[in-house]
Amino acid sequence: MPEFGPLVSTDWLKENLGRPDVKIIDASWRMPGGPPACADYDARHIEGAVFFDIDAIADHSVALPHMLPPPAAFEAAAGALGLSHNDRLIIYDDQGLFSAARVWWTFQAMGHSAVAVLDGGLPKWRADGGSVTTDKPEITTTPYKADPRPHIVSDAKEIRAALSDDKSVIVDARPAARFLGDAPEPRAGLRSGHMPGAHNLPFGDLLNDDGTMRAVDEITALLPGAGGDLKQAIITTCGSGVTAAVLSLALETIGHRRHSLYDGSWAQWGDEGNAERDFPVSTGKR
Repeated sequence: MPEFGPLVSTDWLKENLGRPDVKIIDASWRMPGGPPACADYDARHIEGAVFFDIDAIADHSVALPHMLPPPAAFEAAAGALGLSHNDRLIIYDDQGLFSAARVWWTFQAMGHSAVAVLDGGLPKWRADGGSVTTDKPEITTTPYKADPRPHIVSDAKEIRAALSDDKSVIVDARPAARFLGDAPEPRAGLRSGHMPGAHNLPFGDLLNDDGTMRAVDEITALLPGAGGDLKQAIITTCGSGVTAAVLSLALETIGHRRHSLYDGSWAQWGDEGNAERDFPVSTGKR
């Protein structure tokens, strides 16, 4: 099979569904306060898909939500889902293109290059005649070997450095109202606003009405207007590291390889308990 990714079409999946080396992952997730997505997975999912819970497969030694898990914990979790580091992984979610990108990025961070997102997710799959089932696949625990790629993961120290130099730019995927500080954050205990000097490109602007990723030339045109200088390294961020991955996926789609994701995102930076000198916050337009 030829190389694929970072996106695959519903036609591609129809042609390759059932291959032993193609594994399907339902990465659906809900914002805080919503019902768990696993119930909807139980009610309907693509045949053979396993459910990846981003809140469970995470680093539980920190209070921040769904942070990247330690490699050993990830290996155990991926293996328990019957996934091998040699598999070709297709990730989807039930909102179109939302949380699937976060799981795509997680596997990328663990060194799994043969991973792609189903463009348009479950809604596009069903609209194109793809079937769903309630039957859960039989899972055989499989050895999984991670090969971490720390250069695509950024922390608060790297954000501070980016705010004070011209080597990289920060692009925030949250809706404009939250970025500007005009709307509250969905999580309690967070200030409103953004990192001084950060740029805003709401992740929804990267998507078509059917939840698929916009064309390469459209994405390439959008990024500079949002401050995403394609000549520089780009750090993506959002509320908790989920929709930032949609930006990372878009960058990968257009061939921009110099990008990383701030895993803590606003859940860390915007904490009301942070010292302003270490985690400065701005509101309004730049």
